[in-house]
Amino acid sequence: MSSVPKPMRYQGQLAFATMRVQDVEDVVRVENDAYPFPWTRGNFLDSLANRYAAWVLREADGRLAGYFLLMFAVDDVHLLNITVRPDLQGQGIGSILLDKVSALAEAAGIYQILLEVRPSNQHALAVYRHAGFEMIGVRKKYYPAAGTTREDAIVMRLKLAQEPA
Repeated sequence: MSSVPKPMRYQGQLAFATMRVQDVEDVVRVENDAYPFPWTRGNFLDSLANRYAAWVLREADGRLAGYFLLMFAVDDVHLLNITVRPDLQGQGIGSILLDKVSALAEAAGIYQILLEVRPSNQHALAVYRHAGFEMIGVRKKYYPAAGTTREDAIVMRLKLAQEPA
């Protein structure tokens, strides 16, 4: 009887930093490698110009391991984009990124995180479910897809520690 191997865990050192304009070229390169319908350079620059919370996670040698962008609202944080470099996926880096997202939300006194994800992105769905996100809705024809079609988005929410009384 064969057993399923456990996912490998990243063994190197990682460091977070706020995303700067100088990081965008690396971010776009990873984005293009990771997705068939990536965000554009302009999307990232606009997000930085609008002062969205944007963070990069780099390896000890400076290579980009992952990143995320958040939009803070009155009572929630909207996770706009979170990406792990494709060759590092399955090593726990997505969880490290989500832990940082949660810490930033809690530090801001916000107790829920919202996101959208493609139903076809089974790996991301598994990571989000493992982190405690629940499906709360569907946005019809939200994402571009092959040809002229569109793909729905699953809307998910993570409730953090209870709001203080």
